[in-house]
Amino acid sequence: MANPRVGIIGAGQLGRMMALAGYPLCVDCHFLDTARDAPGGQVGPIRVAALDDADALRALASEVDVLTFDIENVPIEGLEQVAGQVPVYPQPQVLAAAQDRLAEKRLFRELGIPTAAFVPVDDESDLDRAAETLGWPVVLKRQRLGYDGRGQRVAEDSASLARGWRELEEVPAIAEQWVNFERELSLIAVRGAGGATLFYPLSENVHGDGQLVSTVAPYQDEDLTRTAERWLDKLMRRYGYRGVLTVEFFHTDEGLLANEFAPRVHNSGHWTIEGAETSQFENHLRAILGWPLGETAPRGHAAMVNVLGELPDRARVLAMRGVHFHDYGKQARPKRKLGHCTIVDTDRDRLLGRLAPLRATIGASNR
Repeated sequence: MANPRVGIIGAGQLGRMMALAGYPLCVDCHFLDTARDAPGGQVGPIRVAALDDADALRALASEVDVLTFDIENVPIEGLEQVAGQVPVYPQPQVLAAAQDRLAEKRLFRELGIPTAAFVPVDDESDLDRAAETLGWPVVLKRQRLGYDGRGQRVAEDSASLARGWRELEEVPAIAEQWVNFERELSLIAVRGAGGATLFYPLSENVHGDGQLVSTVAPYQDEDLTRTAERWLDKLMRRYGYRGVLTVEFFHTDEGLLANEFAPRVHNSGHWTIEGAETSQFENHLRAILGWPLGETAPRGHAAMVNVLGELPDRARVLAMRGVHFHDYGKQARPKRKLGHCTIVDTDRDRLLGRLAPLRATIGASNR
């Protein structure tokens, strides 16, 4: 029997970790990426072309059983064209909603999932209306092509809001009300063939400059967990979803507010490689291939710390008890995600005690 073949559009670290998860299952992963030295190319054949190159997409589709992606900025038109040639999961229409912040917010509201108040901004005349409706501060975000803190500005007054609009190149945007939150949480779900759905536990996330710095899981709150699971289930049912999906939330005094969703494996789920019965990466492959899903139960408590901009001294990190080091094989540059480290422990307080020196060591090299 021939090995199952999965085509992955984008060969970043997420694609690389998918391929590594597929290796024990004899799943062959093939990549399309704009860069020959992308991390996925270390573990699978890579075709180098623009992501909207119709010939390259057709060629990739011709050699695999199913297509998926590891980034959200994939041109929808190309996916829709090859969807008649090979199954594409998650479905292109859900990716289209995730690419557009306004469509994303409207989708949440349609499904009864609360969000921060927002105002569409199509031209400069909308800025005053946004400020009057939302109050200060205002978070101005590009409607499209923004991630990891890119494509957004926080404005404290009319002058800084106008300046932010210019800095974002006066493209369609969305203005959001500032949210005073207690913490940031995310929930990862996986939905397979026939609608089988499993959830990982809530994760608590810390961001800096818009980028994820660290994650601790599980965040144990039964009421919040049930609420978030119900909302993710509604979102996945809306599209007949297949694969892993993540929603990021603000936890406020009034409960959860949905911030954004990602129809793919997610940085806040890297802890699942060592910290869950089945990683998010393996479960994504199982889902899109139509295989039974793996258990998502945590193996105690886990923490993940991102390595940004520069790698720490490897020997110093590996000398810390129980630390798992993942190097993505990327060239260093400021703010770039180069790797991550995880720790797993049966006791949460002990885990947090072990996390502090790890964060300090990695934080000293992050730039």
